[in-house]
Amino acid sequence: MSREASPSPRGARTHRSAGGVRWRAWARHHRAMALDSARRLLRRPLGSLLTMLAIAIALVLPAGLWLTLDSARLLDAELEESATLTAYLATGVGEGEAGRIEEALAAQAGVAGTRLITAAEGMAEFQQALGLRDALARLEGNPLPASVVVSPADPDPEAVRRLAEALEAVPGVDEVRLDLAWLERLRHLAELGQRVTLALGVLFGLGVLLVVGNTIRLAVENRRQEIEVVTLIGATHAFVRRPFLYSGAWFGLGGGLLAWGLLTLGSDWLSAPVSALAASYGASFHLPRLGPEGSTILLACSTLLGWLGAWIAVNRHLAEIRPR
Repeated sequence: MSREASPSPRGARTHRSAGGVRWRAWARHHRAMALDSARRLLRRPLGSLLTMLAIAIALVLPAGLWLTLDSARLLDAELEESATLTAYLATGVGEGEAGRIEEALAAQAGVAGTRLITAAEGMAEFQQALGLRDALARLEGNPLPASVVVSPADPDPEAVRRLAEALEAVPGVDEVRLDLAWLERLRHLAELGQRVTLALGVLFGLGVLLVVGNTIRLAVENRRQEIEVVTLIGATHAFVRRPFLYSGAWFGLGGGLLAWGLLTLGSDWLSAPVSALAASYGASFHLPRLGPEGSTILLACSTLLGWLGAWIAVNRHLAEIRPR
C-alpha cells in the first residue's frame, strides 16, 4: 500500500517568518522616522522652539482654568458637607423632651447626623458671638428655644427642601430654616466655569491644530521634490506621511512640556500671595497642581493635537502633489 504524504509545515513556517520580517521592517522604519524627524527639529532649534511655545501658550489658559475648576470642586464639596438645617423646637420644650425630639429627627430618612443645642447653650453662644454677656444677663428669662442642627445625607437643594418639609411635620418642631441660595449660586458658577473652560479648550485646541498644520505645510513644501521622487518609485502615502506625523507629535509633546513648565512656575510664583490672602480671611487655600494624572492628560492631549494637525495638513497637501 502506498503511504499518503503528510503536509509539510515548511510553508507555514515560511509564512510566519515573512510576517515577522515585515513587522520588524515596519518597526525599524517607524523608529528611523521618529529619530529623523526629531533630528530635523533640532537642526532648527529657534523655529522649533517658537512653534512649541505657541502651542504651550494655547494650552496654558484652558489647563489653568481646569485646575481652577478642580479646586473649586473641592471647595464645593467642603461647602456641601457644611450644609445644615436648623430645626427650632417649640418654646417651653424641656431638655428631656428635646432629646426625644432629636432622636425622632435623627430617625428621619435622609438625615446624616444631628446635634442638639439647648436653650442655655444657644444663649451662651449668642452672648459670646455678640459680646453682650452683661446686657443679656439682665434678662428675666431665656427667650431662645432649643434647636437641633441637622446634617442632610444628600446636599442637593431639592433633596434638602424635601427633608425640611419632613422635619417640620415632626411633633415639637416649630420651624425649620435653611439657606440654599449660596449653594445654588455656587453650582451655577461652577457650571458656567465648566462651559467656559470647554469652549476655550476647543478654541485653543483648534489654534494648536492651525499652528502645527501651518508648520507641517511649510515642511511639506520644502520637501516637495523629495516627495515626488519617492512617489515615482512606488512609495505609498502612508510611507510619505509618516515622518511628518512624527514631526507633528514632537511639536505637540514639546508644547505640552513647555505648558507644564509654565503652569508649574506660575503656581510656584502665585502660591505665596494666594496663601497669604486666604490666611487674612482665616482660611487655608493652596493653588492646585497638575499632579501625575493631570500631567499625563496634558502631554497626551498636546501630542495627539500635534499628530492630528500634521495628519490633516499632510493629507491635504499630498492630494495636491502629482509626480512629474
